[in-house]
Amino acid sequence: MSPENPRIVFMGTPELAAFILKELVKAGIIVPAVVTAPDKPAGRGRKLRQSAVKLIAEERGIPVLQPRNLKDPEFVDTLKQIKPDIQVVVAFRMLPEAVWNIPPLGTFNMHASLLPDYRGAAPINHTIIKGEPKTGVTTFLIDHKIDTGNILLQREFPVDEYETAGSLHEKMKHKGAAIVLDTISKLYKGTIQPKPQSGFFKKGSALNLAPKICKEDCIINWNQPSRQIVNFIHGLSPVPGAFYKYTLADEKETLIKIFEARPIQSKHNHPPGKIITNNKDELLFSTRDGFVKVLQLQMPGKKRMLTEELLRGYRFTQ
Repeated sequence: MSPENPRIVFMGTPELAAFILKELVKAGIIVPAVVTAPDKPAGRGRKLRQSAVKLIAEERGIPVLQPRNLKDPEFVDTLKQIKPDIQVVVAFRMLPEAVWNIPPLGTFNMHASLLPDYRGAAPINHTIIKGEPKTGVTTFLIDHKIDTGNILLQREFPVDEYETAGSLHEKMKHKGAAIVLDTISKLYKGTIQPKPQSGFFKKGSALNLAPKICKEDCIINWNQPSRQIVNFIHGLSPVPGAFYKYTLADEKETLIKIFEARPIQSKHNHPPGKIITNNKDELLFSTRDGFVKVLQLQMPGKKRMLTEELLRGYRFTQ
């Protein structure tokens, strides 16, 4: 180990991980290599697309490893030759023991929730969907199971009333970078004591989970309370996007995404999902206990728009 600065191998793929990698480099952390997903074909042309982490690493001259098989002996041997003091994982794949057991000070993951709650691939989305008033970031040592290792540090912060997954993601980038830097420092100095997640369980409460979200999970159910529907919309905004099936005037069915909305509590006699609009600047959908007022949405083949922008050139049948 360096007497002044730990050597960190960084593992991650998406933009959240890329931001944290940038902050580590900015702070002077030595990063002799990053590990990220292989380039994948994307878009209509199916051109190979590099991960956000790879782009940042190459900009800064950091060697990039892109193994398809994390158990590949050649990949494992390469990591051993790099001799990292610590490995940092942010939004990456499950690691085999042969990889996470390499650094003398351990391999830790930064997770975008207050573990053990919201274990899984989509903690930010599920936190908003559930309507949580607070969330946080957690660093924990990786072990044999996903998101179950001993906790190193946690930082809690509030969730705004009409937070979206997108706005919470922005907060997570900064909170995540700060806790990763703090965790590296404390691990290196030996001033941190890992704690089993069993000590963080809330008595009498079941754990909330955060599984991967698929397209079929994104359909809006208007037969729910308005606030619950708004949380669902915001939890999927901007991606993958909550949508509903709308029948056009020519009786063709289309999918319309909604990105931002507000709940309105009101008694009415409309069936769930009934469109109420003046076709000028207001678009409401009836719910079990009132209405959902749509603020931003997207028609197929069109850009995301404010409701009043869309209604200047489109009329909904009621």
